Amino acid sequence: MANIQFTRGINEETVPDVRLTRSRDGSSGTATFRFEDPQVLSSEYSDEITGMYLVDEEGEISTLEVKGKFRNGQARAVEAILYMRSQEEWDRFMRFMERYAAQNGLGFSSAT
Repeated sequence: MANIQFTRGINEETVPDVRLTRSRDGSSGTATFRFEDPQVLSSEYSDEITGMYLVDEEGEISTLEVKGKFRNGQARAVEAILYMRSQEEWDRFMRFMERYAAQNGLGFSSAT
């Protein structure tokens, strides 16, 4: 089971758009997650956002780079950026994403 959480223990049900970039030598990369109208912003959600946590059977990957996006004065989206600074971090992230994609019916399309 692979889940994304903004508060530990509470799974986010909204599936994000995820964009990946990677350095030419493969030594670093970023993953940008964009959640449109996520449940974390709904009125029923009372806990605060403490970060973004990617949780699976291997453990947890986390980032504190989480921002709200506003439209007409209302919080409508959440954007989070995960920085990967080594091949090992990239590989670990990709294993999480394979599990998350299979669980949520996501596909991959290359920009090139």
